[in-house]
Amino acid sequence: MTIRVLIADDEALLRMAFGTVLEAQPDLAPVGEAADGAQAVQLARQLRPDVVLMDVRMPGTDGIEATRQVIAASPRSRVLILTTFDLDAYAFAGLNAGASGFLLKNVRPQELLTAICAVAAGDAVVSPRITRRLLDGLRPHLPDGRSPDHEERLGRLSARERQVLVEVGRGLSNAEIAATLHLAEATVKSHLGRVLHKLGLRDRIQAVVFAYESRLIHPS
Repeated sequence: MTIRVLIADDEALLRMAFGTVLEAQPDLAPVGEAADGAQAVQLARQLRPDVVLMDVRMPGTDGIEATRQVIAASPRSRVLILTTFDLDAYAFAGLNAGASGFLLKNVRPQELLTAICAVAAGDAVVSPRITRRLLDGLRPHLPDGRSPDHEERLGRLSARERQVLVEVGRGLSNAEIAATLHLAEATVKSHLGRVLHKLGLRDRIQAVVFAYESRLIHPS
């Protein structure tokens, strides 16, 4: 299956560079280019891409607001934010707006391609450094105890699904969870899919945040 990608960046040379990298891959296809956030939203509505590569700083509607509008207009589209600014505010705002990934523009081409495929498959892509800072930032805002809502939602999970959620919250990959729980990696993926569905979560990073907010695990 070909992954259809919309490129949104106000720099024409970067759009061309990203497009060239994507066109060289047999399973990836650039389907459109946007020079600002408003155009990205318009094209997302028209083209329904699998993944949107979204710049943060663009004239008019910025990448954060565009991400929010893209997710609302095309819920099946995944947004991968690319920026030159490794700042917490962009990571927090982008993930809260519904982005499934956050990478710096100086990422190596193979890492970018891997990230696009991961996001298209429903995984979240956030650098470990940003994830750690995200969780550190959550500490002052975590509830003292588990809320009734969190309790009810956790009650929907089987014992095994709750174990998988704990390991996801610890930051383990599917392969690492499989080794820890002595399961096949495909089984872990199936369990995680059910966890996301039962809890009403969009992707892996939301599962990590839920695990902390529900006090299932605690920041170290």
